[in-house]
Amino acid sequence: MKDDMNQFPKSDNEVNELLNKLVSSTHSPQGSFTADKSFNILQKKLHPAKYRLRPYQYISAAAAIILILGFSWMFYYNAQSVSIKTISTLAEIKKIKLPDGTQVILDRYSSIQFPEEFKKKIRDVKLSGEAYFEVTKNPAKPFIVETQSVNIRVLGTHFNVEAYKDDPSVTTTLLEGSVAVSNKKQNSRLILKPNETAIYNKLSATFTHLKKVDAEKDIVWSQGILLFNSVPMQEIALTLSHKFNVKIEIDNASLRNHKFTARFDNQENLYEILDLLKSTGNFSYQKVDNKIKIQLK
Repeated sequence: MKDDMNQFPKSDNEVNELLNKLVSSTHSPQGSFTADKSFNILQKKLHPAKYRLRPYQYISAAAAIILILGFSWMFYYNAQSVSIKTISTLAEIKKIKLPDGTQVILDRYSSIQFPEEFKKKIRDVKLSGEAYFEVTKNPAKPFIVETQSVNIRVLGTHFNVEAYKDDPSVTTTLLEGSVAVSNKKQNSRLILKPNETAIYNKLSATFTHLKKVDAEKDIVWSQGILLFNSVPMQEIALTLSHKFNVKIEIDNASLRNHKFTARFDNQENLYEILDLLKSTGNFSYQKVDNKIKIQLK
């Protein structure tokens, strides 16, 4: 093995001599394969030329790097966790200012969820209960109120949403601007104009469109006023149950449909209101646990 290693050429001269012997031992035409030419070929085989980028390849590579960096930044920006804030009320009405400047009045026993910063292409909030919105205009970022059954999409407007979880319907009333109200499946949609109301029935999954309503009356609650203008007792009971967080049952059909006209302020409690109503409605009531039962006398 050592002898073989010692016979391996150690210098350029020895390599040339070896190549010349190989050439002379073949039948190739004279001059076609010389030691110098063969050595050059051998060098190219042993040391291939380095790959060189053409100018347009440099441009393409740079563009690819820029795109990768851009997408990486977008992913990083959007992946940053945004804190979600939840504000709930008990027996009080609360005024809230959202990150974009939108003003919200939240009714009693209601809650709203919203991000501490609107980073998405939309301004998305979730509502349970009732709230009045004065939305800051931003055409580039639509404002969406999500409820259990419907979504309300706006750019900048004033409207009221009543969306209690256990209610059979969701009511949206527009005071200023325009809104699009749609159900969760997006297969039913209404566009409201000022002084119009959309009532979504959860059971039938249908909308009722009321026009020329007195929208201002729908937001008197934000001033601590309860206003009933020829309203059936069943609706009054539902409103009182929301305002005072108590379940109210009426065991008589004619009493449920009996209409009342009355006005109350936030200084009057539930029992004072029921006492005033029963004086003209010929009914009595009693409290059982956390439930009010109303029956005819």
